[in-house]
Formats: sequence, C-alpha cells, structure tokens
Amino acid sequence: MKFLDEAKIYVRSGDGGAGAVSFRREKFIEFGGPDGGDGGRGGDVIVEAAANLNTLIDYRYQQHFKAEKGHHGMGANRSGGAGADIVLRVPVGTEIRDETNEQVLLDLTRAGERHVLLKGGDGGFGNTHYKSSTNRAPRRADAGWPGEERWIWLRLKLIADAGLVGLPNAGKSTFLAASSRAKPKIADYPFTTLRPQLGVVAAHGEEFVIADLPGLIEGASEGAGLGHRFLGHVERCAVILHLVDATEADVVGNYRKIRRELAAYGHGLAEKPEIIGLNKADAVPVEELAKKRQKLKRAAKQPVLALSGATGKGVPETLAALFDIITDARAKAAAASTAAEPVP
Repeated sequence: MKFLDEAKIYVRSGDGGAGAVSFRREKFIEFGGPDGGDGGRGGDVIVEAAANLNTLIDYRYQQHFKAEKGHHGMGANRSGGAGADIVLRVPVGTEIRDETNEQVLLDLTRAGERHVLLKGGDGGFGNTHYKSSTNRAPRRADAGWPGEERWIWLRLKLIADAGLVGLPNAGKSTFLAASSRAKPKIADYPFTTLRPQLGVVAAHGEEFVIADLPGLIEGASEGAGLGHRFLGHVERCAVILHLVDATEADVVGNYRKIRRELAAYGHGLAEKPEIIGLNKADAVPVEELAKKRQKLKRAAKQPVLALSGATGKGVPETLAALFDIITDARAKAAAASTAAEPVP
C-alpha cells in the first residue's frame, strides 16, 4: 500500500429537512387542523482515529465527502428522518487543519477517538408548530437550516517514540533493520528511503517504536532533495537518534548540516533530546574512529556513541540510551495525564 501522509479534502454536513404544510382531512371529522411534521436533522461529519490504518491513501482518489440531508416532514404529524452521518476514518496521529494548512482544528492521538467536525443543519418546523389559539390554520413551514462546509487538510504524523535522522546513506535503514523486525530497503545509493518506515524495538522487556525518515541534505528546508516534509513525523518523538556516517571525512560538518535543517524546520525539533551515533564504525580504522568521535563530541558538546548497524556492534548500547529517555518521557506524560484528570 502506498504511503500518503497529506491530503486536502472537501467536507459538508447535511442540510436539515424542510417542514411540511398539511391539514388533517378525514371523513366525518369537521375540524381537522394542521398536521404538518418537522423536517429531520442533517447528518454530521465525524472524524475517527482507526488503529488499523497507517496511511491517508483513501483520501487520494476521493476528495469530496458529504453527509446525508435530513428528510422532509410529512402530513399526519410525521417528522422527517435524520440524515446519516459520514465518518472519516484516519490513522492515529492525524491532524485536521484548516484550508490554509496552518491552524490545527483537531489532533487525533488515540485509537477510537471521535470528534464531530461539522454539525448537520437543524430541520425546519412544520405548520403544526405554529398552531396557536389565534392562528388555528397556519400555512407556514420552514425550510431546513443549511449544513456546514469547508476544505480541510489531513496531515499524518506517525506516532513513534524515537526518530532517525541523518544524511542520505548514513545507515539509518540498516540500523532499523538491525534493531527491529522491520525490512526497509537497503542500498548503497542516496535516497534509498523514500517514505517513513516504522520498526518496533524490544528493550528491557518493553517495546518502543522507531521511525526511519528519508535522508536530509543541506537546503532541505528550502525544498532541496526530498525537502523536510517528512520531519513532521519526528514532532511526536520523545528523542532523536542522529546518525553520522563515520566513513565521511567531515563528520562535524555533516552533523551541523542536519542540525541547521532541524532548526530551520522549527516546531521544537532542535530542542528535542538527541543521541548522536557515529555509524559504520566497522568500516573505519580504530585510531581514525577515535579522532572523529572526539571531534564530534567537542562540536556537539555531548557524548557520541560508536556503532555499526551492519555488524550490530554498539546497537544494544544505543537502544538502551534511547530507552532511558523514552521511559522518562512516558513517565512525565503519565504524570501530566493524571494531574489533568478531574478530581471526583
């Protein structure tokens, strides 16, 4: 299935049904009176987060979604039926944005979460509603209220605990394959990874999710290469694993290129906890690796892990470092959730 993380669609809730003008006419009944029923309410547009979806591909080939209109009222005081709702099922982690793609209207982060995006219009009153002591035979009935309509953007941000970033061919896919059961495409040319990949990692008896993103290059924030559109998937991550290719001559320069792109993207990515891994350590002589590691440590002002996704060396230590940060983030999130719950 093709991965699609952004789509623009048109949604409209149903119009309310019109009320009826009707009078009761039966044989041998002299005074029938009004008996026009009310119109039914239009259907709502509902958004639901589904656990079994991981792409917005369903919204690639259909862009218009309309709820059913309310049914008209009828004689004999019969009210019109309500219009059927339309439910948009989206992956967990989907943001609903306005037409400008700037304001977030809804953020669905839990499976089964449902929200009414647009309410259906109310039905109009039939002439029975207007009967009074001074108006015994009203001939007034209302049309239903119109529904709401708008264009919206659906933006998927994968729910992952850790995000892999780095230049193309930094070994991110190899690391993902070595640390999880994911089977990403691995090749020796740039931009092997064209769309985000997820892998589930087991550590210390628990699991966490790693997202492998397409490689960034200098100028990605201005659209170079694949651009930075996939960085949105890192926004929800608790930690960033920044992999630097140890076989490159200027490891410090490569590290700084990615840091500049993270800062240019914004949304707090540059402030997220970061673990730096000097990857492909098996392909570099020991003395050269030590020098590059020391240079990178001075430039980043934090420890640098040496690892090899191909041989597995250093991978367990890297996963343990990731797990420590993720565990701390989960504990803080649980404490914040508990504090936000109302006291009975």
